[in-house]
Amino acid sequence: MARIMAIDYGKKRTGLAVTDPLQLIASGLVTVLTHELIPYLKKYMAAEPVELMLIGEPKNLDGSSTDATALVTECIRILGKNFPELPVKKIDERFTSKMAFQTMIDSGLKKQDRRNKALVDEISATIILQEYLRSR
Repeated sequence: MARIMAIDYGKKRTGLAVTDPLQLIASGLVTVLTHELIPYLKKYMAAEPVELMLIGEPKNLDGSSTDATALVTECIRILGKNFPELPVKKIDERFTSKMAFQTMIDSGLKKQDRRNKALVDEISATIILQEYLRSR
C-alpha cells in the first residue's frame, strides 16, 4: 500500500505527516519552508509512494473562510498541477494548532521547545492525519 500524507500549509512553513505503508499509524515527517514544499514533495514521492494528500483547511469557528483559506486553495491548485494523478482532500483544521500545543505540554516539552513553531506545524499535520485515519 502507498502512504497517505497530511499537509499543514502555512505562509512561511508547512508541516508534513505521513502514514506507515499499511496506513495504520500517523507520524510527523518534517516542516519545510513553504517555498521549498514542491521540490521536497517531488523528492519524497520519488522514494515513497503516496496515494492521497490531505490538506488542512483553515476555518473560523462559525465555519466561514479565514485569511489563510485563499493560500490553501492556491496550494491545492499548485499540488494538482505538479501531481495531477494524486487526489487532494481538504480536512477541517480548526483547533489543530491548539491541540498540537497541548500535545507538546502533555508530552513534557520545556517552554523553550514549545516555542518551536516548526514543531507545532509538524504536530498539527500529524493531528490532521490521525483524525482522518480515525474517521474512515
